[in-house]
Amino acid sequence: TLSARLQKACPTNKRQRGFIAAPGCSKNLKLFQALIKSAKKDQRTLGVVFVDVAKAFDTVGHQHIFQVLGQKGVDRHIINLTQDLYTNCGTTME
Repeated sequence: TLSARLQKACPTNKRQRGFIAAPGCSKNLKLFQALIKSAKKDQRTLGVVFVDVAKAFDTVGHQHIFQVLGQKGVDRHIINLTQDLYTNCGTTME
């Protein structure tokens, strides 16, 4: 798969759940439930932060991403497919 091929060239953190083939939501929810249960049991305060990463990639130029993929040895065909994903793309809210 595409994610497996990219993982070989650009390893990710073992805790990453986005953009990979993994049971991310259910695993993270179970972890969150366990933290809440533990905090209640021990009568500890638990602070939770949700980070909106909607604009996480706005500061990195697309050309830089493609260049780094090439430097990491990602197959040219995969880089071209990735570039196509960024060409003339947009989002419409209705």
